[in-house]
Amino acid sequence: MDTVSVAELKAKLSHYLREVREGRSFTVLSHDIPVATLGPHEPDEIDDLEIIEPTEDPALWGRVDLPPLGRFIDVVALLREDRDDRDLRLDRVADEAIEAGRRSDAPPDAEP
Repeated sequence: MDTVSVAELKAKLSHYLREVREGRSFTVLSHDIPVATLGPHEPDEIDDLEIIEPTEDPALWGRVDLPPLGRFIDVVALLREDRDDRDLRLDRVADEAIEAGRRSDAPPDAEP
């Protein structure tokens, strides 16, 4: 089997495909390391593929039957509440950092 570099294969792909159609095979080398074999296509004579028909309607796949919660949950209100809580915590941390900065800037004998 002949060898061909990736660069040459890219440059002369049509030529090598004609050679393959005529029955030749090539080992493709990348930096002198064999990475692929280019050869004529040989269709499988034996079809090992077995098609299994689904036993249930595919439209039902992934559906989960859960009982209802029995209560209404306003998801938007929960998200807003969480965001407001997070904003309050961030504001508190920022205020504490500013206050700590003021205390460190004050003269040692000054009262807070």
